[in-house]
Formats: sequence, structure tokens, C-alpha cells
Amino acid sequence: MAKATHDLLVVGGGMVGATFAVAAARAGLRVALIDREAPAALEAAPFDGRASAIAYSSHRLLATIGVWPHLAGHAQAITDIRVSDGESRLFLHFDHRELGDQPMGFMVENRFIRRALFAAATALPTLDFRAPATLTALDRGAVLVEATLDGGERIAAPLAIDASGRNSALRRQAKIDVVEWTYPQTAIVCTVAHERPHRGVAHERFLPAGPFAILPLPGDRSSLVWTERQDLAPTILALDERAFAHEMRRRFGDFLGAVRVEGPRWSYPLAVHHAHRYIADRLALIGDAAHGIHPIAGQGVNLGFRDAAALAEVLVDAMRLGLDVGAAPALETYERWRRFDNTVLIAVTDSLNRLFANDIAPIRLARDLGLAAVNEIPPLKRFFMAHARGTVGKLPRLLEGVAL
Repeated sequence: MAKATHDLLVVGGGMVGATFAVAAARAGLRVALIDREAPAALEAAPFDGRASAIAYSSHRLLATIGVWPHLAGHAQAITDIRVSDGESRLFLHFDHRELGDQPMGFMVENRFIRRALFAAATALPTLDFRAPATLTALDRGAVLVEATLDGGERIAAPLAIDASGRNSALRRQAKIDVVEWTYPQTAIVCTVAHERPHRGVAHERFLPAGPFAILPLPGDRSSLVWTERQDLAPTILALDERAFAHEMRRRFGDFLGAVRVEGPRWSYPLAVHHAHRYIADRLALIGDAAHGIHPIAGQGVNLGFRDAAALAEVLVDAMRLGLDVGAAPALETYERWRRFDNTVLIAVTDSLNRLFANDIAPIRLARDLGLAAVNEIPPLKRFFMAHARGTVGKLPRLLEGVAL
């Protein structure tokens, strides 16, 4: 096997993979980042309606590694979150001022996050961004991994990080099993423009088919994540623009005035998957390669960011102690740290979805009373608010806003 040319090899330059690569490279590790998409395509990517909720702790991560300045003007602060159950008058209201002067999080279009990460990555001399490039083979030896790219080039490093997504070929190659299940639901995603300002308030409404989230974007626009029955979603998606807008407004309401769909509609089936292990010999999984959850709490990409921050911290600490960054002790520390936290959140989001998708009257009444009770108990409400901001538990230093 060839001599190491880098300290780390990252496969997958999406939001989580690129965040990890930038964090590790800024701390002094030599990182090779492989992605199939050309940088020019990132710069020219048109508006496609997709956006992500960035928890406050994830914002601190992106700010600390130099990515957030590139998002100036593209991020909308989420100041309040209002949770309601259908037409019930009982609700739960998270006001960021109860925790201080910082927002609950931010909404940012995915294309702007990718561009910001690319800008940060290309400014780092320790980050070797190979794109467009495709991994054709990965050989994991006793002390090194060696990647072969589609052009025949080979890259060697002590450790490979798999950030290649839900259908990871590297995970399968490593014989890491996955537990998974699907929901009888489909998420319909689009962006809407509205007449009245949203004032930074995010709305999570629980309808019989699933959550209907209205998430504020810059300007008088919101990102809509509409969970619908799996058997009904294709019919809704096939409607013409006028009929689709009518169905959307029935669920959306008129509290923001006249509403219209802006841009394309997207859809994806809802499912959960969780890898039995996050590590193998000279391999670590992060983001969707390791786990995927229901979007009910908007935490999907934030779990990936926490993986990235935790793994970067473990590996940088190992490097500074003169240890092998790809050896089992460092990887086992990462797996213990992240797998438990992710397992808990998967269980919580799954339970919430099953609870609120149940339209039996006594259960509906009980959960409405539960929302109202939490709203009236300040310590309990602040605890849930801290969870929404991603500031509960043992956080990686980057999520605390502390550089590695």
C-alpha cells in the first residue's frame, strides 16, 4: 500500500462531510475531500426550494470554523417556535427571549450552505478538495486506507470518513448492518411566498396525516415541509399549480395573508435507518451514512453536524497527542459519544410521530393538555427549548463555539 499522502480521507462533500473536512483541516489535519459534484455546479446551483433548519448550536459550529460569514444575508433567524395540534386552541410557544438574546436557530437554503462550505474549504491549504471525482475502490489495510479515483489517482491516509449518505456503499463494504423502517408518510417540500411577514416564527402543526411545518426564510417567504399519507401524496403532487396551491392553503391557513407556491415541489418517503456500528477498521461513519430520522423535529442535519464536530474533536486531540488517528481507541470514543445520543433522538422523534399521527379523541385530548401543561411550566419549557437549540448534553467544543 502506498505511503500516506493525507491524514484523513473524506468521501462525500455534502453539508455534513464538508463541515467535518473544514473543521479538521482548520485544526491542522491534512484532509482529502472527494465529491462527485463540480465546484462550478455548486456556484451556479439554482433555487430548488430545499432549506435546512440550523439549530443554534450548529450555528456556533459553522461560525467557529469560518463558514457562517459566507452566509451573511442568506440566513433567517428563528426567534419563536409555535407547536399546535390541528385546530386545537391549546398550543406550546417557545420564545427565544426566555433563554437569552440568541435565536432558536436559523433557516438557510441548502444551496447557500453548500456554497459557503465550498468557499471555506477552498481557502484552507490543508484541505485538498477533489471534485468532481468518484471513488471507484477503497482498500482498508492494517495501517492505511487507499482510495482509487475514477481517473486512476490513488490517495492514502490512516482513516476514511464515510459521509456518502443513506445508501453508502462503503458501509455495505464494511459489512455494517442497518436497522430501518418506513412510515406510511411522504414529505412534500416547497417554498411559499406570503403577503404578511412571518416575524421569524416557525410553526409546527400536527395534522392527522403528520406534521405540517412552516419555517421562516429571508423575506416574506417560508419553507414548507408537508407530511402527507403515502397513498395520497402522489395524487397531490400530480395536481396542477392551481389545485396544488388550493390544497396547500387549506392546511396553511390565512394567518400570513395570501400565499403562493414559489419554485418546484419536492417529495421523499419518510423512513428511519440506524447503523449497528459507526466504525470499522480504519473507517468512521457520519451523517446519513450512520443514521436518518423523521423530520418531525427538524434535527436531521443537526445530528450530522454533531457527528462531524465530535469526530473532528476526537481526531484532533489524538493527533496532538501523537496517536494514530485511525486506530481503534479514537474511533471507539467517537462511537460511544454519538451513537447513544442519536439512538435517543431517533426514539423520541419516532414516538412523537406515532403519538401525533393518532387521531383517537382521548389521545388527542391528552396530548393537547400535555402541550398546554408544558407551556405553563417554565423550567420544563426551557428544557425543551434547550433541546430545540441543540444545547443539551455533552457538546463537542465546536458546538460550544470553542475552536479546536
